[in-house]
Amino acid sequence: MKTFDELLDGYARFRDGDWRVQHDRWEQLKEGQSPRVMVIACSDSRVDPAQIFDVSPGEIFVVRNVAALVPPYETTPGQHGVSAALEFAVQFLKISSVVVMGHGMCGGCQAALTQDLHGNELGEGGFVANWINMLDDVRDPIAADLGTTGRDAERAMELAAVKVSLHNLRTFPYVQKKEASGELSVRGAYFAISDGILHLLDEESGEFRPA
Repeated sequence: MKTFDELLDGYARFRDGDWRVQHDRWEQLKEGQSPRVMVIACSDSRVDPAQIFDVSPGEIFVVRNVAALVPPYETTPGQHGVSAALEFAVQFLKISSVVVMGHGMCGGCQAALTQDLHGNELGEGGFVANWINMLDDVRDPIAADLGTTGRDAERAMELAAVKVSLHNLRTFPYVQKKEASGELSVRGAYFAISDGILHLLDEESGEFRPA
């Protein structure tokens, strides 16, 4: 895995290569952005949406966080990072699609399943525990049916997390309004690290199927 100094070497290659090759593209982007799709994905280093969807700079608006979670709409004071990004994308960039993309071998979902971090101090896992506790309600039936370890339980938790985020997305009034009018579509997706297959959620059946 690369160190930061090695990342700077990569930056030098980028400046000498892609930056020059796609100069016209970068000239356009300096004037602003107009992506059509927002992707909410996990911070996991193995699941870069730009790589998975093979897109160029400026083509997707991306938010990444632990377990690709969307919190419910709230008006309480605080620093609502995901909510601010969603608001910016939907209300100002006028994106037409929001995709929540979970993934296999997700550490955040695993922690939600085992609850090993519950009760930890902030800085010792507490921030993570407080974030993933929005999965507690869907975790309990999975744990009761499949236990809290093993890929069957973990995958069930990973898929359930996507559905939780979709539900929470639809608690935002402007998302509700634009989805109802057809201005906005909301999609669930799941990328399996083990085989590189992207699955899309069929909301009528509740099943994830290969794209």
